[in-house]
Amino acid sequence: MPKRVDDNQPQIVDALRKAGASVQSLASLGKGVPDILIGYGQAHMVLCEIKKPGGKLNPLQVTWHEAWKGGEVVVLRSIEDALTLLHTLKGRKT
Repeated sequence: MPKRVDDNQPQIVDALRKAGASVQSLASLGKGVPDILIGYGQAHMVLCEIKKPGGKLNPLQVTWHEAWKGGEVVVLRSIEDALTLLHTLKGRKT
């Protein structure tokens, strides 16, 4: 059974792609794994959990985020959050 995704996920993914990011859905993995993997620029990859505005991580997601040592995990709640993330990545040195 596929994991349910938040209603705002398609719009956020669309905005990320239009802004030049690659987006891979990870939602079917479940078990607290973030919803998407974003690739941006030459060297940036970020795992992102998508939540509705005001949405909270569930206990599996909290545990997964706390245990993850492989890089950044970001919670996105809006298109503005997603575009701000890309702007931040663009300004980072690789």
